[in-house]
Amino acid sequence: MIRTTLSAAALLALSSTAGYAIETSKSVDVAAPPAAVWKTIGDFCGIGQWHPAIEKCAPSTKGDKAIRTLSLKGGGTIVEEQVSRDDKKMDYTYAIVESPLPVSDYTSTIAVTPSGSGSKVTWSGKFKAKGADDAKAKEVITGIYDAGLAAIAAKAK
Repeated sequence: MIRTTLSAAALLALSSTAGYAIETSKSVDVAAPPAAVWKTIGDFCGIGQWHPAIEKCAPSTKGDKAIRTLSLKGGGTIVEEQVSRDDKKMDYTYAIVESPLPVSDYTSTIAVTPSGSGSKVTWSGKFKAKGADDAKAKEVITGIYDAGLAAIAAKAK
Protein backbone atom coordinates (compact mmCIF):
# COMPACT_ATOMS: atom_id res chain seq x y z
CA MET A 1 0.00 0.00 0.00
CA ILE A 2 2.79 2.45 0.90
CA ARG A 3 4.70 1.49 -2.28
CA THR A 4 1.58 2.13 -4.42
CA THR A 5 0.98 5.49 -2.76
CA LEU A 6 4.62 6.53 -3.27
CA SER A 7 4.54 5.43 -6.92
CA ALA A 8 1.34 7.37 -7.54
CA ALA A 9 2.81 10.43 -5.83
CA ALA A 10 5.98 10.18 -7.90
CA LEU A 11 3.94 9.83 -11.12
CA LEU A 12 1.80 12.82 -10.16
CA ALA A 13 4.90 14.91 -9.44
CA LEU A 14 6.44 14.01 -12.80
CA SER A 15 3.26 14.68 -14.74
CA SER A 16 2.77 18.07 -13.09
CA THR A 17 6.25 19.22 -14.12
CA ALA A 18 5.80 18.23 -17.76
CA GLY A 19 4.29 20.70 -20.17
CA TYR A 20 5.80 23.94 -18.92
CA ALA A 21 5.96 26.60 -21.58
CA ILE A 22 9.15 26.97 -23.55
CA GLU A 23 10.20 30.48 -24.49
CA THR A 24 12.56 31.59 -27.20
CA SER A 25 13.47 34.94 -28.68
CA LYS A 26 15.68 35.87 -31.61
CA SER A 27 16.51 39.26 -33.11
CA VAL A 28 18.40 40.79 -35.99
CA ASP A 29 19.66 44.29 -36.75
CA VAL A 30 18.44 45.63 -40.09
CA ALA A 31 20.07 48.46 -42.02
CA ALA A 32 16.76 50.18 -42.75
CA PRO A 33 14.50 52.55 -40.83
CA PRO A 34 11.73 50.97 -38.73
CA ALA A 35 8.93 52.20 -41.02
CA ALA A 36 10.58 50.54 -44.04
CA VAL A 37 11.02 47.27 -42.16
CA TRP A 38 7.42 47.37 -40.90
CA LYS A 39 6.28 47.92 -44.49
CA THR A 40 8.05 44.67 -45.37
CA ILE A 41 6.81 42.53 -42.47
CA GLY A 42 3.79 44.31 -40.98
CA ASP A 43 1.17 42.81 -43.28
CA PHE A 44 -0.01 39.68 -41.43
CA CYS A 45 -0.08 37.62 -44.62
CA GLY A 46 3.05 39.31 -45.98
CA ILE A 47 5.11 36.51 -44.44
CA GLY A 48 4.57 34.70 -47.75
CA GLN A 49 6.71 37.38 -49.40
CA TRP A 50 9.70 37.23 -47.05
CA HIS A 51 9.95 33.89 -45.19
CA PRO A 52 11.89 31.33 -47.23
CA ALA A 53 9.86 28.35 -45.91
CA ILE A 54 6.50 29.77 -47.05
CA GLU A 55 5.23 28.91 -50.53
CA LYS A 56 2.15 31.13 -50.18
CA CYS A 57 -0.08 32.79 -47.62
CA ALA A 58 -3.86 32.86 -47.99
CA PRO A 59 -5.61 35.47 -45.83
CA SER A 60 -9.10 35.02 -44.39
CA THR A 61 -11.11 36.08 -41.37
CA LYS A 62 -12.98 34.31 -38.60
CA GLY A 63 -15.30 36.75 -36.92
CA ASP A 64 -13.15 39.83 -36.38
CA LYS A 65 -9.85 37.90 -36.33
CA ALA A 66 -7.37 37.84 -39.21
CA ILE A 67 -6.39 34.29 -40.20
CA ARG A 68 -3.53 33.23 -42.43
CA THR A 69 -3.09 29.81 -43.99
CA LEU A 70 0.54 29.17 -44.79
CA SER A 71 1.43 26.62 -47.46
CA LEU A 72 4.94 25.38 -46.74
CA LYS A 73 7.54 24.66 -49.41
CA GLY A 74 7.86 20.89 -49.54
CA GLY A 75 4.31 20.38 -48.23
CA GLY A 76 2.36 21.03 -45.08
CA THR A 77 0.03 23.77 -43.91
CA ILE A 78 -0.02 26.03 -40.87
CA VAL A 79 -3.09 28.04 -39.86
CA GLU A 80 -2.47 31.06 -37.64
CA GLU A 81 -4.72 33.65 -36.04
CA GLN A 82 -3.69 37.22 -35.32
CA VAL A 83 -4.29 37.85 -31.62
CA SER A 84 -3.29 41.52 -31.43
CA ARG A 85 -1.73 44.21 -33.57
CA ASP A 86 -0.27 47.64 -32.93
CA ASP A 87 0.84 49.47 -36.07
CA LYS A 88 2.07 52.43 -34.02
CA LYS A 89 4.35 50.19 -31.93
CA MET A 90 5.04 48.07 -35.05
CA ASP A 91 4.25 44.65 -33.63
CA TYR A 92 1.71 41.89 -33.85
CA THR A 93 1.02 38.71 -31.92
CA TYR A 94 -0.39 35.54 -33.39
CA ALA A 95 -1.29 32.00 -32.32
CA ILE A 96 -1.06 28.71 -34.19
CA VAL A 97 -4.47 27.14 -34.74
CA GLU A 98 -3.35 24.07 -36.77
CA SER A 99 0.16 22.90 -37.56
CA PRO A 100 2.44 19.92 -38.23
CA LEU A 101 5.09 21.56 -36.01
CA PRO A 102 6.05 19.79 -32.75
CA VAL A 103 4.41 22.49 -30.59
CA SER A 104 1.09 23.32 -28.94
CA ASP A 105 -0.25 26.40 -27.16
CA TYR A 106 2.00 28.51 -29.40
CA THR A 107 1.85 32.30 -29.35
CA SER A 108 4.42 34.58 -30.90
CA THR A 109 5.15 38.26 -31.36
CA ILE A 110 7.19 39.94 -34.07
CA ALA A 111 8.23 43.53 -33.44
CA VAL A 112 10.28 46.27 -35.08
CA THR A 113 12.10 48.86 -32.94
CA PRO A 114 14.61 51.62 -33.74
CA SER A 115 18.25 50.62 -33.31
CA GLY A 116 21.03 53.07 -34.07
CA SER A 117 20.58 54.27 -37.64
CA GLY A 118 18.48 51.21 -38.51
CA SER A 119 16.09 48.79 -36.87
CA LYS A 120 15.94 45.73 -34.73
CA VAL A 121 13.44 42.97 -35.46
CA THR A 122 12.62 40.68 -32.55
CA TRP A 123 10.63 37.48 -32.94
CA SER A 124 9.69 35.74 -29.72
CA GLY A 125 7.46 32.83 -28.88
CA LYS A 126 6.04 30.76 -26.08
CA PHE A 127 4.83 27.19 -26.56
CA LYS A 128 4.77 23.63 -25.28
CA ALA A 129 6.48 20.69 -26.94
CA LYS A 130 4.15 18.23 -28.66
CA GLY A 131 5.37 14.87 -29.94
CA ALA A 132 9.01 15.84 -29.37
CA ASP A 133 11.19 16.78 -26.43
CA ASP A 134 11.53 20.41 -25.35
CA ALA A 135 14.98 20.82 -26.94
CA LYS A 136 13.76 19.59 -30.35
CA ALA A 137 10.64 21.78 -30.26
CA LYS A 138 12.75 24.82 -29.38
CA GLU A 139 15.26 23.96 -32.13
CA VAL A 140 12.48 23.83 -34.75
CA ILE A 141 10.98 27.18 -33.72
CA THR A 142 14.39 28.84 -33.40
CA GLY A 143 15.25 27.61 -36.90
CA ILE A 144 12.06 29.17 -38.27
CA TYR A 145 12.90 32.47 -36.56
CA ASP A 146 16.53 32.44 -37.75
CA ALA A 147 15.57 31.80 -41.38
CA GLY A 148 12.88 34.48 -41.32
CA LEU A 149 15.03 37.09 -39.64
CA ALA A 150 17.90 36.51 -42.09
CA ALA A 151 15.45 36.99 -44.96
CA ILE A 152 14.06 40.18 -43.39
CA ALA A 153 17.58 41.60 -42.99
CA ALA A 154 18.33 40.85 -46.66
CA LYS A 155 15.02 42.15 -48.00
CA ALA A 156 14.26 45.25 -45.92
CA LYS A 157 16.79 47.76 -47.11
